[in-house]
Amino acid sequence: MVVVQADREGNSARLMLAGQFDLDHAVTTARELASIEASLDGCRVVELDLTGVDDIDGAGAVQLARLLDRVEARGPRTHVLDEDNPKAARLIALYRQRLTDTPVVTARRSTILGSLGSSAAQLLRSLTSALDFIGHNALAAGQALTSRRSVDWRSLPQLLQQIGADGLAVTSGANLLVGVIIGVLGVSQLGRFGATVYVPELVVVAHFRELGPLVTAIVVAGRSGAGLASEIATMKVSEEIDALRAMGFDPVRWLVVPRCIALVVALPVLTWIGDLLALLGGIVATTSLTDMSARAYVMATADAITPASLLEGLIKTPFLALAIGLIACGQGLATAGGAAAVGARTTTAVVLSILGVIVISSLFTLFYAFMGL
Repeated sequence: MVVVQADREGNSARLMLAGQFDLDHAVTTARELASIEASLDGCRVVELDLTGVDDIDGAGAVQLARLLDRVEARGPRTHVLDEDNPKAARLIALYRQRLTDTPVVTARRSTILGSLGSSAAQLLRSLTSALDFIGHNALAAGQALTSRRSVDWRSLPQLLQQIGADGLAVTSGANLLVGVIIGVLGVSQLGRFGATVYVPELVVVAHFRELGPLVTAIVVAGRSGAGLASEIATMKVSEEIDALRAMGFDPVRWLVVPRCIALVVALPVLTWIGDLLALLGGIVATTSLTDMSARAYVMATADAITPASLLEGLIKTPFLALAIGLIACGQGLATAGGAAAVGARTTTAVVLSILGVIVISSLFTLFYAFMGL
């Protein structure tokens, strides 16, 4: 039997409990508490009198604890009279303590200064971690020369095929279209001044020095960088990286070094082939829009191509390749969690790789301008 009565005086109410508040009477207890809870509206103080409670277990204590929590959530203060039944009071307090100890996430109003401070702190930690990873790779590259068995050299031909041969169609198509775009823009702009004869030189300078390495690196970052990051991230969440460490292999030396070498070898080749296709795109665009013959275009292009224009673009490609490899592999090794973490790290790797490629290319451009090249 369960009895719950409310004795209310003004803004105060006392709940008088009697009977057995255990699992066998849980349904009855829930019904009685629900009917009495509505009568507590407007109270400032609610007291729980446990004098008449004959027996109580965890089920009953939870029901009473949650009743007090709901009452307090609406504003009134609650108090348990435990003089005559300290055991029941302690049991209710135990369950209420568990509920109140649960961490509650409260929304904080973010300020501009707070956001800037948080971003600055995160940027500093990310920069420190990136420098540490670069140093680890530099050390691993040196150790790979003395300990060849610590590097997975057998994967290098496959990596060259995946990054170079398999990506040739995409990078070539992108560079071909960029050559067409440069040719069309050159004709439309230089044609105003009757200077379409300089379009071949524009294609050579713009693509060989800047757009060729940049476009190729961006395409490789989106294609191969995402693949490398997702591959290593999957190995990380499936604990294959831990298995390598358990066998005495350094994951950076075993996985990152051959992938960076493959990128450093493949990216200059892809860039050089892309430069040739850009010239073809420039020829198609210029000869289609003007009366310049293909022979005249080729002769003007041959005069514009110099060792400096060719090398200035190719020199930066190893640095772009290293940026893609280090960022993609670093994000893969930093993965923690499940499949969602793999996707998130892959996306981050692609974004950071493209951003890194653009920054490095811009730095080389500023350096060439400062040196008067």
